[in-house]
Amino acid sequence: MPSEACGIVGIVSTRAVAFPLYFGLRSLQHRGQESAGIATFDDKIKCVKGMGLVHEVFQDNPAGLPGTCGIAHVRYSTTGSSKLENAQPVVASSSEGDIALAHNGDIVNADAIRRELKKLGWAFITTTDSEVLIRLLANEVASTDNIPRAVRNLMSRIIGSYSLVVLMGDRVLAIRDPWGIKPLCLGALPEKAGFVCASETCALDALGADYIRDVEPGEMVELSLDGLKPHKIVTSRHPAHCMFEWVYFARPDSVLGGNYVYDVRRCFGRRLASEHPASADVVVPVPDSGRPHAQGFSEATGLPFEEGLIKNKYIGRTFILPSKEARELNVQLKLNAVRSRIKGKRVVLVDDSIVRGTTMRKIVETLRRAGATEVHVRIGSPPIKAPCYLGIDMKTRDQFVAVGRTYEQIATEIGADTVGYLSMDGLVECIGIAGGDLCLGCLTGEYPVEIPGEKARFQAKLDSY
Repeated sequence: MPSEACGIVGIVSTRAVAFPLYFGLRSLQHRGQESAGIATFDDKIKCVKGMGLVHEVFQDNPAGLPGTCGIAHVRYSTTGSSKLENAQPVVASSSEGDIALAHNGDIVNADAIRRELKKLGWAFITTTDSEVLIRLLANEVASTDNIPRAVRNLMSRIIGSYSLVVLMGDRVLAIRDPWGIKPLCLGALPEKAGFVCASETCALDALGADYIRDVEPGEMVELSLDGLKPHKIVTSRHPAHCMFEWVYFARPDSVLGGNYVYDVRRCFGRRLASEHPASADVVVPVPDSGRPHAQGFSEATGLPFEEGLIKNKYIGRTFILPSKEARELNVQLKLNAVRSRIKGKRVVLVDDSIVRGTTMRKIVETLRRAGATEVHVRIGSPPIKAPCYLGIDMKTRDQFVAVGRTYEQIATEIGADTVGYLSMDGLVECIGIAGGDLCLGCLTGEYPVEIPGEKARFQAKLDSY
């Protein structure tokens, strides 16, 4: 299963925002488990952040953060290692006062910009691309009194995926990259108390907020008590929404592209059943991410759906642990088989994706130890065959189990009897967005932005860099 870089929330309200930001973050905990942070404004910016889960960092009591506007962040590291100085939000000084920024995504040219700025005498405290962003933004703000122009100048220099929330005084800026790779939505708080922006609509639901709309690709929306003020900063030819939001990242109860993620994943499962049926007795999901896919598979085939694996809910998402050893040990802690549902049966095991194959191999072993006579693995996405440079921690091809292997060879590698993957057509049709408007880089090797040594979407051939 792939991991994703971060969840963000921003709130402007007539009331204190520390607790709403905290609850919004908790609803986005699935997007990052390494660190959490909240920054609020009350005459000045105050920021508290730490390593661990949201409730561990704040001990269920973020009351020491005064102010009626603020931003918040949960992190999984893709650029910059997992340590406290790389936790977000990040804060910098500018001519407009202190600025705080939280970032979901990956800036492809961050290292090149960092090297350029260091030659000019700039010093950096962290190794994150987010510090590059805020330092550039603070510099642009200093050179112009026009915030949209400052953001436009920033966006003209950076390449990659980014949804940003920026705290500047008593307002919050919600900014989305020109391709809309990472999600960002807007909502209205109850009783006309203010506005919220967040990575997913499930955060709006947690706050009782009404969904208004998504931030458009290339747009900046200014949130203040006066309302929402949109600014179209950059226009691109095509959006390139990350397809893995529908496959794995987003919570099933979130709405993306006008559809509940849950419904899209059930469609994946139904389509998968028609493309790769299996002679079996039961359909078993890998909880929790594979459950909607498995339900769709069960509906389409008439095979009974069984909760044959039970998840320890106090163990986090396996893939987003930073080391291979930790991931392997975590599988054994995280999942256990219900022998009465498995023993003597041919099992269809359904999950959302396979990246390295390590986790799936352990799960197949668990089912066989529980007495499964056959294990047929079915995956609700096409095979991952190329790196992601835009926010997923999978940068080298040699870690992908699908590279250079047939389905039969993959099955052997993970210990399954058979393997079947959802087709690209099935993926696109279920999401309901044209394939040209999705980022499919990790499936096709063609990316929406130029990446040195890789093919950009719509290129006829790979250029030499």
